Amino acid sequence: MVVTNIKDIIGEATEYDKKRALEEKKPKSWCKSVSAFANTFGGALIFGISDDDQVVGLEDHKGDADKISETIKTRLDPIPEFKLRFHKTEDGKVLVILDVYKGDETPYYYSGDGVLEAYVRVGNESVKATAIELKRLVLRGKNTTYDSQNSTYKVEDYAFSKLKERYKKWTGNSFDDKDLISFGLVNEQGELTNAGALLADESPIFCSRLFCTRWNGLNKSGGALDALDDAEHSGSVISLIENGEAFIKRNCKMKWRKTANSREEMPEYVERSYHEALVNALAHRDYLVNGSEVHIDIYDDRMEIYSPGGMPDGSMIQDRDPLTVPSTRRNPVLADIFNRLGYMERKGSGFGKIISGYEFQINYSENKRPSFRSDRYQFTVVMPNLNYDVPQYVPQYVPQDVPQDVPQDKLDVQIIDLIHKDNKISTEKIAIALGVSSKTIKRHIKEMNNVIYVGSGFSGHWEIKDNE
Repeated sequence: MVVTNIKDIIGEATEYDKKRALEEKKPKSWCKSVSAFANTFGGALIFGISDDDQVVGLEDHKGDADKISETIKTRLDPIPEFKLRFHKTEDGKVLVILDVYKGDETPYYYSGDGVLEAYVRVGNESVKATAIELKRLVLRGKNTTYDSQNSTYKVEDYAFSKLKERYKKWTGNSFDDKDLISFGLVNEQGELTNAGALLADESPIFCSRLFCTRWNGLNKSGGALDALDDAEHSGSVISLIENGEAFIKRNCKMKWRKTANSREEMPEYVERSYHEALVNALAHRDYLVNGSEVHIDIYDDRMEIYSPGGMPDGSMIQDRDPLTVPSTRRNPVLADIFNRLGYMERKGSGFGKIISGYEFQINYSENKRPSFRSDRYQFTVVMPNLNYDVPQYVPQYVPQDVPQDVPQDKLDVQIIDLIHKDNKISTEKIAIALGVSSKTIKRHIKEMNNVIYVGSGFSGHWEIKDNE
């Protein structure tokens, strides 16, 4: 009999492995799957099925189940939570299903044969954990994260002017030194957490750098000689965001065409999309990887934003629907700060924002859709150049930092909707919400005859008048 749907056998488990029989003399052959499941998101191990999904069953399923249980208790440290059950097929063959649950006491090691090894799931395989993955598992086992860990740096030795400036600009409130503690950037002893060290003006975290390159052509084949522009930035992650976006703007152009009533602008890259990609790269990168940095690589036909560290759950993003991937924050303290500063949302809609920003553009087509790829070591966002290989019917060019427009009637509706929700909203918050520049918003509101600002500064508010 051939199993037509293994999902019917494993139930709610999303990950599974198969073994034709219990290999008593080679327990590592299947115990590594137990370790990997416990160290990641759980899974099921089916005994009695061949690699080609042929059901062969087990002759002594009860005896084998006892041996499986005993082996786990003697070869896994600590012992993960698991359950054994039987599945009888229509032709009377019996399978043993080993359900392994996601563990809280990571890492779970396989001990035996003179080795002590921990395993993780990468795609549909159980592989030996690297040194960095082990560090990750240790942090998870302690119910903590890299960014919440205390550093050896003293708060009095560092300034936070970029953080305070952005906080004031976004919220209208001053950032007090006591906020450093309440936001998880400094501990009671005056030591910076790693999140605090990342946000300091002169960040001491050496690997927190941004490399930017505008390549001449479609690849890096010419090396440094083929770089039209390059820059290396360090310091606060806020500075990295600002410097990265500035690099993109100065290396990109925008086409535009006149219509009967307005001017339609056609950017090479969508500001909302690359802003989201860059922020995500810095917020969710794996800072345990010391020998790598976030990269912005601009080619003739695309922009790639690379960050160290793959998907937190070990999956490959190219094998999943990015619009349905749940939010998993590798650096929750840093992500919370980015939310407070208006850089990102808590609900984790980054992939959707990157894609939707493109879908409203004039030159968008399905082959211009942003894509994502990852492995266990890295994550890359690929954003196509919207104007590459497009008929050259528009000769006009302006720098990318000229405000990007969506169709004016649509922008009118979106601006008014945001003001209805918050009549004290700033033009910068409107710009970020809509994925355009603040210059565009200010210019556009000026042209709208039904929106006025009453008062001044943070004490003022917007009023919307009915068009007569």
